[in-house]
Amino acid sequence: MMTRRHFISLTGSAAGLLLPACQTNPIKPSQSAHVIIIGGGFGGATAAKYIRRLSPSTRITLIEPNITYTRCPGSNWVLGGFKQVDSLSLTYQTLSSQYDIKLIHQKVSSIDPDKHTITTEHQQTLRYDRLIVAPGIDFKWDTIEGLDESTADLIPHAWKAGHQTTILNNQIKAMQNGGTVIICAPPNPYKCPPGPYERASMMAYYFKQYKPKSKVIILDAKSQFSKQRLFIEGWKRHYGFGTANSMIEWVSIPDNPITRIDAKNKTIETVFGDHYKADVLNYIPAQKSANIAEQSGLCDATGWCPVAHNSSESLIHSDIHVIGDAANYNPLPKSAFAANSEAKVCAFAVVSLLNEQEIIQPTWVNTCYSLITQDQAISVSMVYKLNNQGLAYKVNGAGGVTKETNQKSLSLEADQAYQWFNSISTDSFG
Repeated sequence: MMTRRHFISLTGSAAGLLLPACQTNPIKPSQSAHVIIIGGGFGGATAAKYIRRLSPSTRITLIEPNITYTRCPGSNWVLGGFKQVDSLSLTYQTLSSQYDIKLIHQKVSSIDPDKHTITTEHQQTLRYDRLIVAPGIDFKWDTIEGLDESTADLIPHAWKAGHQTTILNNQIKAMQNGGTVIICAPPNPYKCPPGPYERASMMAYYFKQYKPKSKVIILDAKSQFSKQRLFIEGWKRHYGFGTANSMIEWVSIPDNPITRIDAKNKTIETVFGDHYKADVLNYIPAQKSANIAEQSGLCDATGWCPVAHNSSESLIHSDIHVIGDAANYNPLPKSAFAANSEAKVCAFAVVSLLNEQEIIQPTWVNTCYSLITQDQAISVSMVYKLNNQGLAYKVNGAGGVTKETNQKSLSLEADQAYQWFNSISTDSFG
């Protein structure tokens, strides 16, 4: 019988191990087909690599404006003081040289589903047989008075790693001992559900060492959050949560939402007139599919892209597949591991469809680690299959959350978190 510990060990060292799309034996290649992939994150990069492994003759073009990719997993560790932003960056060199994937470093300005073409910002038009859209998320900037894209350098969201991570990290380092950081956690659904709470943990970890009079307040648009019991146990153990000297305070405000922000003065006002003042304000906006998906008519009224779960094909436009954070794959979360898993299923489906073969019944897996300190972590893991309606569902008894919370077990989970970070990066990018 596979224990949860064994399951996490396997998925941490071999991302997506349970997926049938991981098979390495090529199936009958489509000689002339052209697959274009928009977005070079964990979803897009994985899809490109696995389509090549499954079909050596298919032409593959990956369109990604950035020459390097900065990983969001691990970006909270920068705020903990033990990871450098530069170490999060990866290149696409292996995908290009080893897997013969054509790279175009431009933005996509439009998609024409009828003509099966995409046009880049430099007016380059390419035709596809199958299109995979993996553009990630964008923000709903117009939901709060005083908040727009121009305020992001004053009150960084740091929900897209890189420059924003650096801004937030510099603000924390410059803050006086005794200062207050306010994290505004977004409403569901959003990218990386446990992310705001790992972020609070990492900030408190840094403060405990260098600014012990400082604290983090989480203003949460939700009444509960991912791995809540485990986070609170960890906060009590390490940061005095629930006491007068707690370094972390969680305030649930779904019935008293934020209505106004003064970015310059870092103040927040709620609907009932409550005011909060921060030394560092980390506002994470509500989220939706990236603009290119929305502009191309791939989103529904929810702001996300509905897809057929067995193939990730859009329910709005045929021959277009959407994976990763932009897709509505509920109950799969919006995470790097889920994007990697969805990409493998998508790769197998795309190659099967190009060759007029039956799509296999997929299985997905997700594991998410969150650090409480540099050497202690918690996790959640889950396996998903298709039900009779063709929708993904959680497999009862597969995976679960951290059960053993002694120091030895949590230290082992931290080791596995670091192993997972390296293994999924290699699996996706080469």
